[in-house]
Amino acid sequence: MTKQFRFVLFLLLLGIVHVQAQDQGVFSGSLELNTNFFLRDSAIGASNTPQYDNQLTGGEAWLNLNYRYKGFDFGLRFDAYQNSNVKNPLGSYSAQGLGFWQIRKKVNKLDITVGHIYDQIGTGIIFRSYEERPLFIDNAMVGIRLGYDLLERDAGELKIKAFTGRQKSPFADNREDIIARAYRPIFKGIALDGFWSNEEGSISIAPGVGVVNRTLDDGTMGLIVAEINTYAPVDSFIPKYNVYAATLYNTLTYKNISWYVETAVKSHEAIYDPFLDLMVDRSGFVGYTSLGYSQKGFSITGEYKRTENFNLKTSPLESGIIGNQHFLPPLAPQNTYRLTSRYNPNTQEIGENAFQLEVKYSPKRTLNFNLAYSNISYLNTDFANIFIPNKIGSEEFGADYLYREIHFNTRYRKPKKYSIVGGFQYQQYNQEVYEVKPNAPIVETKIVYVDFLKKFTKKISLRTEAQYMHTEQDFGQWVFGLMELGAAPHWIFTVTSMYNLDKSKYWKDNIYPTVSLAYNYKSNRFSFAYVKQVEGVVCTGGICRFEPAFKGFRFNLTSTF
Repeated sequence: MTKQFRFVLFLLLLGIVHVQAQDQGVFSGSLELNTNFFLRDSAIGASNTPQYDNQLTGGEAWLNLNYRYKGFDFGLRFDAYQNSNVKNPLGSYSAQGLGFWQIRKKVNKLDITVGHIYDQIGTGIIFRSYEERPLFIDNAMVGIRLGYDLLERDAGELKIKAFTGRQKSPFADNREDIIARAYRPIFKGIALDGFWSNEEGSISIAPGVGVVNRTLDDGTMGLIVAEINTYAPVDSFIPKYNVYAATLYNTLTYKNISWYVETAVKSHEAIYDPFLDLMVDRSGFVGYTSLGYSQKGFSITGEYKRTENFNLKTSPLESGIIGNQHFLPPLAPQNTYRLTSRYNPNTQEIGENAFQLEVKYSPKRTLNFNLAYSNISYLNTDFANIFIPNKIGSEEFGADYLYREIHFNTRYRKPKKYSIVGGFQYQQYNQEVYEVKPNAPIVETKIVYVDFLKKFTKKISLRTEAQYMHTEQDFGQWVFGLMELGAAPHWIFTVTSMYNLDKSKYWKDNIYPTVSLAYNYKSNRFSFAYVKQVEGVVCTGGICRFEPAFKGFRFNLTSTF
């Protein structure tokens, strides 16, 4: 047991002692547990992984503990992975240890935090440390952060923060130090954030500026040099130890109008270009803006983003979602229905032009309409065509574009009786780029859906969904159905099924049912389900990964205390 582990464990036990002594401290926490039972089914592709072949079970658990006492905040999280496929959908991962610990104290205007830190500058374009457990993302910074309130007045404020540390790395069985486990490169950052408004509050600005620096260690640099030495002379270059990124941003609000703009630049560094399949020496740029107007019953928001070679990781040797030091805002609707979310575009760090428009209209409280349009293209695409495309159709689309979506839905509800949602979605999705499937055609989909909720009593309700996807690419046409019976406040019983109308182009089976039962009691939730799921891409906030087909049982437990 390391000295750091003993120290953190001591702090936790100290907190428990104070709670038991009925001191003024506040103790809280939560538990999340997922368990999968794998049933091999080669007919749908649920096979040839360690879990299906011999392990048969796998799962993850996270226990959060928080304690507040006399201005100190202590946080601790124990992580456990046992034969888990969350890190690699086609592999098995087993590890456990302290996944998070933090101590925080505010002394007058000075805010001090040490340990694992989640934070961001602006929208996160040059720095964001965060977690998304379903995608195995935990980019916490292991280090120290200082914040200071430079100015505090009724009409405005000015704050500064600075931090330094290393990014947390996944558990490794051959590393004994489970506290300071992190990638070797070191990064530092500083940010200044302000806010001012007039006396009436009708006009306000929230400007900010930030700078981040990452310094490679000798070991990482040696591996980069060794990789570059294998390239042809025309592709070789001298990599740099340091990379710098800076961003300038502001939110301007005037009555019902809000305008946000952010510009970020990055100095030359070695980055991996997946299209060339080698590292290159490039600088980076991101420009992002959003403009919105809202009033009672109506709102409209437009967003635009241009990305050029903005791949900012702990090291150029990292690939995929692991090691990201930043976050690029996605410009595609965050769809929730099963078929409308089947094809999701992940952010292209090497380059993209993206535009999104969303309009919401509610003529009365019980009725609303929503329209969303998204267009993502290559950098060399005619700028005008992003906003007013002059061609519709997969062949023309494939020459210049990555993703396009038009989505309309409407909702009507009669309070305490029923509500109904209906919608239509049209998509064009570059599967070759987003899923790295060579020569795959552009997937063009047309989806209609309806969602009906009926309340029989104050406690009993029934929700049904019906969805249909028409496409001639990938797996072809799908239908999806759902029935969800709720008996508040404890029980939810759900049955769903996806059915492939093209008799499954790739697998022998074409029906994918799910049956689940959930029980809620106070702050505890238990659920158990039989799941048969087709392969696809799972996305969260523009970060996507491929999920293979799954067949088996799933048990989930969440508890807060």
